Amino acid sequence: MINNRFTNFLLAPRYRTARHLFLQFVVFMITVNILWNVPMRPLSFPQRLLGWAIYFISIDAVFYINLYWLFPRFLLKNRLLIYALGVSGVSLIVIIAVAIFQIFTIDISVPSSDNGLLPIVVNAISGVLAMGFTVAGMSAILLLRHWILYNQRVDEIQSATLHSELKFLKNQINPHFLFNMLNNANVLIRKNPAEASKVLFKLEDLLRYQMNDNFREHVPLRSDIHFLNDYLNLEKVRRDHFDYNITEEGNIDGVQLPALLFIPFVENAVKHNFDSEHPSYVHLFFKVDDNQLEFLCENSKPAIATGKSRVGGIGLTNIRRRLELLYIGRYLLEVSETANKYVVNLKLNL
Repeated sequence: MINNRFTNFLLAPRYRTARHLFLQFVVFMITVNILWNVPMRPLSFPQRLLGWAIYFISIDAVFYINLYWLFPRFLLKNRLLIYALGVSGVSLIVIIAVAIFQIFTIDISVPSSDNGLLPIVVNAISGVLAMGFTVAGMSAILLLRHWILYNQRVDEIQSATLHSELKFLKNQINPHFLFNMLNNANVLIRKNPAEASKVLFKLEDLLRYQMNDNFREHVPLRSDIHFLNDYLNLEKVRRDHFDYNITEEGNIDGVQLPALLFIPFVENAVKHNFDSEHPSYVHLFFKVDDNQLEFLCENSKPAIATGKSRVGGIGLTNIRRRLELLYIGRYLLEVSETANKYVVNLKLNL
């Protein structure tokens, strides 16, 4: 909370006036001691006040020259030597101007007993160093502000890029799935109109899910499982020797995740296990345990190979990319094959 308040104060446009007032307070605290210096001769309060005002304005001028000219023109462009020389030069000019003013008006400093040149040089160097370190502290805060703003812009660009890419990937998945579903319905209309009517009602539910829940950032895992069940049920109606089951273990209802995360695996399982002469199956398994979700998709292989590779295609390519964007470093995906089945094993750290 403290960090958020500090960051907001440092960056938010609505605090611009407050930031300038705070800078004036800092300059006041730096220069206020001039009012209590012990000069060689007594000074009236108006004289002390005038001396403090000149000192205050001088320090303020150095700060604002650094803020609006030296810092953005040299330090931000990595011209460090020119920046250091600029700060030193401005500080020296201000110190000389204040000294000249004191000579011709009032003396508010404690003079040295030695009237030689060395004390003047030492005082000048000391003043320049003190001013330089004060400006350096201000520049450090300005660099911190610039760094935070830069990282915020980078985060916003990355977020917008990832959002656009995820939206593109989801839009690639959806038309592919819808094409398959409409093709299934078309086959059933010619084969069994009564069953086709049931399929179209079921397809309506699937489309409603895609049109509504798919636009949400996260959906309940239960909704996705229900969606997969409807999808596989449609496939079972269409095919004579097809069977499926969905097994659940753990707190399924307590999990939220991106919509349609598993449908590419199930689509591929259905697509590549089609066998019109022999039984085929798709088995899905969901397990939630210790903040981890395990998804297992197992499907039979056709007795006669189709010659098409199970691993690949736009669906699995897109889901790998989505997983990399959504769960980078928090997922494990394994795809294996035996003589009579394909198995996909996905583990997600929630």
